[in-house]
Amino acid sequence: MRVVGIRGRDGRVDVGELSADGREVRVLAALDDFWADAAGHLGRANDDGPLVAVTRADLVPPVLPDARVICVGLNYLKHVAEGSFREQELPEYPTLFARWTRSLTVDGAEVPVPSGEDGLDWEGEIVAWVGAPLVDASPEQALAAVVGYSAFNDLTSRRAQKLTSQWILGKNGDRSGPLGPLVPAAEVGDLRDGLRVRTYVNGETVQDGSTAEMVYGVGDTLAHISRTLTLRPGDLLATGTPSGVGYARTPPWLLQPGDVVEVDVERVGSVRNTVVSNAARRTAAHG
Repeated sequence: MRVVGIRGRDGRVDVGELSADGREVRVLAALDDFWADAAGHLGRANDDGPLVAVTRADLVPPVLPDARVICVGLNYLKHVAEGSFREQELPEYPTLFARWTRSLTVDGAEVPVPSGEDGLDWEGEIVAWVGAPLVDASPEQALAAVVGYSAFNDLTSRRAQKLTSQWILGKNGDRSGPLGPLVPAAEVGDLRDGLRVRTYVNGETVQDGSTAEMVYGVGDTLAHISRTLTLRPGDLLATGTPSGVGYARTPPWLLQPGDVVEVDVERVGSVRNTVVSNAARRTAAHG
């Protein structure tokens, strides 16, 4: 089962199931109704919802406007070792930063290189979707509240990221968070078993890691967050990237306009996007 969002001409977003051939979407519920009972909608068959052809649909992430997108930095040991943080001791708690929902986009979208950047860096990873409220949760309770996973590319503006100790600017470029369809957690299984996470640039493998290498697990991280803030249905946790990012290479390798980048996660699926120039960003802003 692959779940996506569909935006109508009136701006309303529905949530639907993508057909096996990717040509149609069967509407499951309105966005708010879906997240009011995500586990229920994912757990029962629905043959009654209207069918929408993908060619006529405006696909969007099935994300609530007020959802929190919390991201884990430095969650794979080899990634820590390859970057500018390799001289630091591994912290007891995960490094967390935030994305805004407006930075998210979908498979197939064009992603612009922001002004002043030499290119964009890829960070293939997996996102966990929270399906129930979490307050002071145990790791077991937190993991049980995860209703699904998606492939994700945390495309990063490295110059902006490194201007200060805070990463938010470099992590929130326009359309810089391509998100694949949601796949129910029951179909994915436990990430601790090790799912392969690969990233390709123009068909060449640039990242090849396993979720078994994660330092901070999904349940532990969500439980840690829930001690400070209440997690709500529809919130997302981006779990970090394996080694192989572009800025750490010699010489550095960053995505340029025309490059095609794809993240593929075992049992979860893929998200594939083309990088475009900053001119496309300016056109969209004034169009």
